[in-house]
Amino acid sequence: MKMMSVLKTFLTVVGLVFVVGLRAAGIGDYYSIENIAMPNGLDAQVGGLDTMPDGRLVACFHRGEVYTYQPKTGEWKLFADGLQEPLGIRAISDREVVVMQRPELTRIIDENGDGVADRYQTIHDGFGMTGNYHEFAFGPARDAKGNFYVGLNLASNGASIRPELRGEFRHYGLDREGFRSKSYKGPAGRMYAATPYRGWVLKISPDGKMTPFAPGFRSPNGLGVDLQDRLFVTDNQGDWLGTSKLFHVQQGRFYGHPASLTWSSDWKKGRNPLKVAAGEFDAKRTRAAVLFPQGFMANSPTQPLPDSTKGRFGPFAGQLLVGEMNRSRIVRVMLDEVAGELQGACVPFYDDAGLTRGSHRFVFGSDGSLWVGQTHLSWVGGEGVQRIRWNGKTPMDVQSMKLIPGGFQITFTKRLAKSTHVPDQFKFKRYYYEYRQGYGSPQNGTEAIKVAGSKRLGDEKTMMVYLDKMNPGYIYQLDLKGVEAEDGSAVVNPLICYTLNRLTNGDDKAPHLVRK
Repeated sequence: MKMMSVLKTFLTVVGLVFVVGLRAAGIGDYYSIENIAMPNGLDAQVGGLDTMPDGRLVACFHRGEVYTYQPKTGEWKLFADGLQEPLGIRAISDREVVVMQRPELTRIIDENGDGVADRYQTIHDGFGMTGNYHEFAFGPARDAKGNFYVGLNLASNGASIRPELRGEFRHYGLDREGFRSKSYKGPAGRMYAATPYRGWVLKISPDGKMTPFAPGFRSPNGLGVDLQDRLFVTDNQGDWLGTSKLFHVQQGRFYGHPASLTWSSDWKKGRNPLKVAAGEFDAKRTRAAVLFPQGFMANSPTQPLPDSTKGRFGPFAGQLLVGEMNRSRIVRVMLDEVAGELQGACVPFYDDAGLTRGSHRFVFGSDGSLWVGQTHLSWVGGEGVQRIRWNGKTPMDVQSMKLIPGGFQITFTKRLAKSTHVPDQFKFKRYYYEYRQGYGSPQNGTEAIKVAGSKRLGDEKTMMVYLDKMNPGYIYQLDLKGVEAEDGSAVVNPLICYTLNRLTNGDDKAPHLVRK
């Protein structure tokens, strides 16, 4: 009996070792995460994060505080307070920060070097406000010339406007007092721009000169400039947005939500966008570079941040990381320039593994670690600050996905196993989200797409995969089934979604996107 007991114990241990050996590696096998202790009594919902040249972290919080944090000692110090809902911050020097609060873009300066702000200076406040709860103000992103970019939310018909307004009132010719009535059920629209430049991205020079940069946004809670000095803005699913999106934003282009057009110089005053056919707006709009499929990729994307660490944060240097409010996830974006325009793919990067929900703002430290600030805004998400470090081991993952004639070139971070069989292990389907006035869109036109052929390149990391249907205006979703590296490690993130706006020959015709 004793020998049988010993034998059972031995087999149990062997079995556990075998099971552990079979466990697919998760992102936590390659990165570690640390929770940062927050100041006592602080409502630790992070509105913005940046690093100062001396290595301190600087963070603004929803209730109006700005704190600095010294990583070497773990000490927080109050830098400024009394702000109104700050939702973004940029450190200009060790003594100066610029903050986007609800009513203005503000410069805050520590003049005597004691670590506490002495001067608050308005950079720009020349945009409208109605007092509607949904008129958030996001940013600033900053380009190489020192210009700031901010995003202004549309107002919501979930609440009325206040008697006191800042800026001109303009809303499809409606009477202001009638519009203020809580019982008003007229053609306001789900989201609206009743005062100047709601739904716009604005460009603001360091001396405060404002340029209306681009209209067409609903809730642009995320602005960032990549390593090529290109501006990217995320927008959240809602009316006129079938799913959440990432836009490459260029001056003068229109990005889809028509409410903001009432403040365009070429829009006829009093004309109601809700009575204009979607096809007219579709002809004007620039499609998003990347769509985040709702419900399983991202529901509320936040700040886009380029990996500027030159490999100190893993094998994805130069790519964009994008936050997500609803789940414990950071998304990675792989951009692809096709026929002169950007499109590309998104893939989950960091799932769970100690990450809390509400990843809102990000910044890389000088050591290559990623600082993450969370919020919930009384909705979903979390709060606090976390720090993520790479442990030097390379995960098996998709490194890039590029469009080629008839298919995709897919490159992995490691050499593929010799046994890789594309038709069985690379499963494609496609679908689209409709461009329409209604809130969101279901997935339409979903169909499996057959692999017509494949070719492995000599680096053993890259596979050319050819499909039997390739058309503009679809998300091509790739699910990898059992794909492994030569060393036996499994793909960490097997879900990839590529937004195909145009083919390599420049064809971008997609009439199916608009409801007739």
